[in-house]
Amino acid sequence: MADQLLFNPRTYDPAHFDTETRRLLRATVDWFEERGKRQLIEDYRTRAWLGDFLAFAAKENLFATFLTPSSAADRGEADKRWDTARIAALNEILGFYGLDYWYAWQVTILGLGPVWQSDNTAARDRAAQLLAQGEVFAFGLSEKTHGADIYSTDMLLEPDGDGFRATGSKYYIGNGNAAGLVSVFGRRADVEGPDGYVFFAADSRHPNYHLVKNVVDSSKFVSEFRLEDYPVRAEDILHTGRAAFDAALNTVNVGKFNLCTASIGICEHAMYEAVTHAHNRVLYGRPVTAFPHVRRELTDAYVRLVGMKLFSDRAVDYFRCAGPDDRRYLLFNPMTKMKVTTEGEKVIDLMWDVIAAKGFEKDNYFAQAAVEIRGLPKLEGTVHVNLALILKFMRSHLLDPADYPDVPTRLDAADDTFLFRQGPARGLGSVRFHDWRPAFEAYAHLPNVARLREQADALCEFVAESAPDAEQSRDLDLLLAIGQLFALVVHAQLVLEQARLTGLDDDVLDELFAVLVRDFSAHAVELHGKDSATRQQQEWALGAVRRPIVDPARTERVWQQVEALSGAYEMAL
Repeated sequence: MADQLLFNPRTYDPAHFDTETRRLLRATVDWFEERGKRQLIEDYRTRAWLGDFLAFAAKENLFATFLTPSSAADRGEADKRWDTARIAALNEILGFYGLDYWYAWQVTILGLGPVWQSDNTAARDRAAQLLAQGEVFAFGLSEKTHGADIYSTDMLLEPDGDGFRATGSKYYIGNGNAAGLVSVFGRRADVEGPDGYVFFAADSRHPNYHLVKNVVDSSKFVSEFRLEDYPVRAEDILHTGRAAFDAALNTVNVGKFNLCTASIGICEHAMYEAVTHAHNRVLYGRPVTAFPHVRRELTDAYVRLVGMKLFSDRAVDYFRCAGPDDRRYLLFNPMTKMKVTTEGEKVIDLMWDVIAAKGFEKDNYFAQAAVEIRGLPKLEGTVHVNLALILKFMRSHLLDPADYPDVPTRLDAADDTFLFRQGPARGLGSVRFHDWRPAFEAYAHLPNVARLREQADALCEFVAESAPDAEQSRDLDLLLAIGQLFALVVHAQLVLEQARLTGLDDDVLDELFAVLVRDFSAHAVELHGKDSATRQQQEWALGAVRRPIVDPARTERVWQQVEALSGAYEMAL
């Protein structure tokens, strides 16, 4: 049962996808398995560039097939489309084998975002051709001084005939060493304000493009580059004015989602190693897994990981069903980025507490998992940035539901075209959501689902009666504590929706919700201790604390699923 819930290369058969998607996903798994664990770890330790992997991807037309919208494909290329479901599946596989591989793919997605949103046919055709040639892409947004504060960009474009000359630096730019096309954000030197923004396409091989360095000690080439008097022709311009600003934010909307499934892949590989090691190690005459605290930690890690998968899989459906009148994905997107990736950190930490020194050994995948899992909550915006975004939807989601048709499971072979015509990146206050309560009511028979429902109802009362006033609303530290409580309710909602669609085992679901009840209580206690919390808010916080329902028989049944992971997968040397 556990093996069916987690990705296992030995048994992986994505039969829910079309034939070519199945072939490419399976071919990717096979390439890594044939490469072997020793070479995988050696490449990671020596910071080797990913040339072999990118050559494989080019040979199989992997990136081109998965990242070319059908509108940009030639006739006869029926398998090319932008399909969030299969993109998520590849994220998980690449994360499973190493975040460096995922990163080259992820920043290619970001680099393509402004292109596929553009009406510039020449640039779109050029991007499709470069993908077909096996090239990677880059997203030139961040700067050393300003980070991702695009209001303050110092990449300046001076008018030059029908085009411009661009001068300026970019920082934290993945694939900046090898990208056939870099989508670069800048502003015109002769135009003030938002009307002066420009997104343009640059080539890392151009003599006026200067690669400064890799700013991290990693196979990921996170570059600093500088343009000096770089010629920007009319055919290189992707967006101008406010549309360039919107393209930047909407691209992050598309790319941010990929972090959750990469985190899942990392945790899955690490879990096979951790459970196998712990179950076969004997201390004081007993297997390590005979100790109660070890069982609890591994069981908690397992159910948290299952919750990560359920939430992320369900969020895919909302992405694929999005449109001008249904922008619920704008909440579920930062949720996948913030909540799922921080859950990944907890999963790794729980397992690391069990395997201890083993987690440092250079011949294991776990050592790199423990490092790489930290990066995901900090990419495409920090946890704080994404929590602040999530908070914008809290009142609407909890207190003001709207009617929507049911969103089905979306595994059909279709283009997710709306992601490249999201429109202006504003109006978040007008986004409405379906009622969250029916997802809980479907599982009211499970005691810990019922208990978390009590806490969710209490949060609604808090928002209605004890919400921060105008002065408190300037205290981001207080608001973020409230955001954690809200994020738990949203997380639980989508987990329950996906559990119902997939027929998840009740034992696993209720054990997961026992963990979530503890989490909610912990965040409530944190809110109670905040400096600016009022007496009323403090009293509410302590009143929202609940103890999960303990069921030793249920926990034992879930433990048996965890125990079954021992020896279920080990990568060949």
